[in-house]
Amino acid sequence: MITFLRGKLEEKQPGRAVIDVNGVGYEVFIPLSTYDKLPSAGETCKILTYDHVREDIHNLFGFATEAEKGTFLLLIGVSGIGPKLALCVLSGLPPNELKGAVINGDIERIKSVPGVGKKTAERIVVELKHKMSDADILEAMTGEKGESDGRAADAVMALTSLGYKPADARKMVAEILREDKKGSLTIQDIVRKILKGRT
Repeated sequence: MITFLRGKLEEKQPGRAVIDVNGVGYEVFIPLSTYDKLPSAGETCKILTYDHVREDIHNLFGFATEAEKGTFLLLIGVSGIGPKLALCVLSGLPPNELKGAVINGDIERIKSVPGVGKKTAERIVVELKHKMSDADILEAMTGEKGESDGRAADAVMALTSLGYKPADARKMVAEILREDKKGSLTIQDIVRKILKGRT
């Protein structure tokens, strides 16, 4: 199993890149979001990969970030979605937008991706909604990686242990984090604000 490649970027095109690793050129299929993050041809880069092997096929799919790779893996777990279609979805919807669409049940947004019909969009929502973590939900609600310092998930956990419903806790924590532009609030600050009705 090839999990990543590090080498010289031989060439890149939307949807495809070739990485020279010690004289061996690996063709990697990539989403547009990864294409945008890759350096110029001739420079060194590292790309995360998913090794797709079947009897008649051996393809490498590449990603610039863990979020892209993780979302790709979620998508290929949906019935009827193969790696190529998953790549199309990622090219049309970055991970945050896709997570937001899934959480909000926004079938139309997902259906706007070329190659994705209504039934496929519905399956994506139904099958992925229950796989979203608190961190995914908060990230989609705040529009940024609110869990990056661990505050969001920990604050939600603290509130649920105090009797709040998980959905309510996530919503309130997301609102506080959205207002905390400097990222200075501690977990205790977030919980206190919610317990005091944010007064």
